[in-house]
Amino acid sequence: MFSKKVRKTLVVSCIVAIFAAVGYWNISPERFLDKPPAKTEESPIDWYATNTHTLQYLEDGKVQYEMTSEKAEHVKATDITLVTKPDLNMYRGTDFPWHVTSDHGEVNSGGTEVELIDNVRVKRTDEKNRDTLITSTRMTVFPQQQYAQTQQPVRIDGAGGVSTGVGMKAYLKESRIHLLSNVRGQYEAR
Repeated sequence: MFSKKVRKTLVVSCIVAIFAAVGYWNISPERFLDKPPAKTEESPIDWYATNTHTLQYLEDGKVQYEMTSEKAEHVKATDITLVTKPDLNMYRGTDFPWHVTSDHGEVNSGGTEVELIDNVRVKRTDEKNRDTLITSTRMTVFPQQQYAQTQQPVRIDGAGGVSTGVGMKAYLKESRIHLLSNVRGQYEAR
């Protein structure tokens, strides 16, 4: 048989081998590497609201404009509010408002400028029940000044005809619209 010394050496070697194997599987080299801190992505939206309704009054107490939207999201970095399906009625203190709608919109921090995006429609029915409809793909509306402008193609249906052009300045308070270029018109003969 083996000598006592060889047996002791063999037992100690086995114990050392077992500890080495357990240590190898439990302590991997990746544990000693610096781990980057877990990334937490900060949302650019700091608040949102659904089914919003905003009323702005004139100094004499009459309604200046009323705006609703399906959803409003405020972007913290730019202080812009993104709105889905904005619906704006600009009363101008009268009973015949300009009705402005689009698919999307961006409202600046003071609410003085509204950028309307996709399927923009500006409609008004006057006291003689005549309709005016302005359509475009993009338009900027300034509710306090009751002014709208665009550099995009525009179509105006009303006054017994259709006018088209590229670019527009609309003074909504005076119901005055200027098409800037490539103006075409088609009118009904009376």
